[in-house]
Amino acid sequence: MIDNGPILVTGAAGQLGAVGRTVTGLLLARGLPVRAMVRREDDRAAALRAAGAEVAVGDLLEPADVYRVVSGCRRVYFGMSVSAGYLEAAVTMAAVAREVGVNALVNMSQMTVSQMSVQNTTPSRQQRQHWLSEQAFAWSGVPIVTIRPTMFLESFFPLAGPTVRDRCRIELPFGRGKTSPVAAADVAGVVAAVLADPGSHLGRIYELTGPRSQDMHGVAREYSEALNREVTYADIPPENWERELKKAGLPEHLTLHLLTMAELHRAGRYDRLANGVERVTGWPAMSVREFVSLYPDHFGGRLAKDKS
Repeated sequence: MIDNGPILVTGAAGQLGAVGRTVTGLLLARGLPVRAMVRREDDRAAALRAAGAEVAVGDLLEPADVYRVVSGCRRVYFGMSVSAGYLEAAVTMAAVAREVGVNALVNMSQMTVSQMSVQNTTPSRQQRQHWLSEQAFAWSGVPIVTIRPTMFLESFFPLAGPTVRDRCRIELPFGRGKTSPVAAADVAGVVAAVLADPGSHLGRIYELTGPRSQDMHGVAREYSEALNREVTYADIPPENWERELKKAGLPEHLTLHLLTMAELHRAGRYDRLANGVERVTGWPAMSVREFVSLYPDHFGGRLAKDKS
C-alpha cells in the first residue's frame, strides 16, 4: 500500500489505558510519521510533540476540525472514550474519511458488539453506539479494520484499586460470571501492527481478550500471586454499587455503561476467549498476574517475600 502521509491517531492524549498514546509511541518507534490528535494543548500534547509526533488540536464532534486533521492522512486510528457523543463522532469520522479518501481506518469498538444485532442490544447506550458505529463505518465504504477488545485490565485501577488497597478485596457485583480482561498495551500493539501494514488486515474483525476466562475468585488469586498477599473477591449487591457510582458523581452515560457491564458479567456474557492479540502481534496476551505485577502501587503495593 503506497502511503506517504502521516498516520492519524485520535485520542492520543487519552488517560485510562492510553491506547492512542501507546499506539503513537509504537508507530514512532517503527520510524513512521504520526499525526496525534488531541483535545487541547497541555503537557501530554507537549510530550507527544517531543517524542516526534505532529500534534493536531481538534474536537471529534466538530466536522471542520475532523476534516482539517484527517486531510493528508491515508491511515487513521479512531478511538474515543465512553461518551454520550460517541456515535456522532464516529459518523463524522466515517463521512470525513470517505471524502478525504482514507485507505485504512482502524476502528476501536467493543467485544460486546459481537453478541449484538438489531433485535439484541443491551441497556448501555455506549454499547449500542458502538454497534451502530460499526454499521456506519461499513456503509461508508472506507476500508475498515475493526478491533473489539473485552474489558480492559486498566478498568480495575478505579473499580478495584481502592478496595484492594484498603481491604485486600475486589468488591464488584460480577457474581460468578467469568471474565478475560485484556491489557491496553496488548490492544495498542494490535492497533499499531495493523496501522503499520494494513493490507492483509482490511475488512477483518479482531476480538481481543486476555489468556484465560475465569470468575472473579480466580482473578483475585492472580492478584494475590502478584502482590504476595491474600486478595479475595466479595460479590456485592448491584444496587449498592449503583449508589456508590452515583455518589462518585459519574456522568449518567458512564454509570449506565458500568452497570450494564456488571449485569452482563453476572449473566456470563463476558465468558469469552479470543486469540486476536497473539494472531496479530505474535506475542501472548498479558495475564492478570503479569499486569498487576507491573502496577503494584495502584493496588497498595507488593509485600516482600518471607525469606525465612
